[in-house]
Amino acid sequence: MLDETTTPLTPREDIAPAPADSPAPSPSPRTTVWLTRLLVVGLVLAAVNLRPAITSLGALLEDVRAGLHMSGSVAGVLTSVPALCFAVFGVTAPRLARRFGPGAVVCAGMVAITAGLLIRPFTNGTAAFLAASALALMGIAVSNVLMPVIVKRYFPDRVGTMTGLYSMSLSAGTAVAAAATVPMTAALGGSWRLGLGLWAVVAAVAVLPWAALLVRDRRSAATTAGGEEERKQAPAPAPALRIARSRTAWALGTFFGLQATGAYITMGWMPQIFRDAGVPAGTAGLLLAVTMVMGVPLAFVIPRLATRMRNQGPIVIALGACGLTGYAGLFLAPAAGAWLWAVLLGISNCAFPLALTMIGMRARTGPGVVRLSAFAQSTGYLISIPGPLLVGVLYQHSGGWELPITLMAGLMVPQIVLGVVAGRDRTIEDEA
Repeated sequence: MLDETTTPLTPREDIAPAPADSPAPSPSPRTTVWLTRLLVVGLVLAAVNLRPAITSLGALLEDVRAGLHMSGSVAGVLTSVPALCFAVFGVTAPRLARRFGPGAVVCAGMVAITAGLLIRPFTNGTAAFLAASALALMGIAVSNVLMPVIVKRYFPDRVGTMTGLYSMSLSAGTAVAAAATVPMTAALGGSWRLGLGLWAVVAAVAVLPWAALLVRDRRSAATTAGGEEERKQAPAPAPALRIARSRTAWALGTFFGLQATGAYITMGWMPQIFRDAGVPAGTAGLLLAVTMVMGVPLAFVIPRLATRMRNQGPIVIALGACGLTGYAGLFLAPAAGAWLWAVLLGISNCAFPLALTMIGMRARTGPGVVRLSAFAQSTGYLISIPGPLLVGVLYQHSGGWELPITLMAGLMVPQIVLGVVAGRDRTIEDEA
């Protein structure tokens, strides 16, 4: 899949330039192949671990509530915590990346995920459970932001391929955690603590390649003459870059938020919509699984297609059309065409990998990608917080799904418009 002989292993010059009088030695072909494979494995394993902390808990939420004597209101807050943590902690990623390097921060993020998932099952109170969850979510938040940065830094000529690879891995991790947590828990005797704790083992595996890369970078810096001085002398991000002045950044951040809103609403409420329409509970769960599984192959295809286009607007429109058709089907005939609506909404939810790809394309430099990724994802996740709650309120007060589905379809319109704006062939450096 990858041409290992041409993939750059050292950061691009616009990301980590070195003084002209002390060039870094070129790695040998064998070292190049080894590092390329290690980076690919690291990206895949990190992506796999960016959602199981959330979806595994959702599968066992009732058991956790009973075990910790958690009230319904607290459980409701718990379901909103991920988006809030992604927004709050994601803002810190650029500063941490400038201070320690993106690879080191991703490594620390994997350690935080492991620690949070390991501690969480052994807590005996709601406050401690929330704190352990927040620790894992903090690691996810900074890794979310820095995944596009890692791709841009080490694979500048393969942004679409690598974004597709880790987006597909993220989707697969999400689906597997949602589907396998309950059966694994049953196989372990029904203990929700063991069922949740098993995912700490998966997260621990993801630490290994990033730790190896970190050790390699430290040794390389120590043995390269003037290596430390090169890092100190590397020019800081241009102070003239003010991300909030970029229309493209705002369009991309809002597009990210609206697509996240639609995804969270779909994952949280679609089974209930089908059940209220007369679809059996087991079938409703399978329909949600179909929607989620659609993201696995398309998350690899769409980024590759997007990088071959100067303007990603047509993809945005196509995904939006699928979403509008799916919502129209849910409104008019939810049970009769249930499988078709599930497929169409699954396709529409693939706006997520498209948004990640555009983050890497709408900035020319490494510092620009860091800032844009943090801005777009933090802004987007903040926007996404009230959506699922608002749908629940409308459903409760109206007694049906007509108003909530109308809201979902209505949100798709600005998502398409802003996605078209964000997909224009320009960079934030030109605007900010």
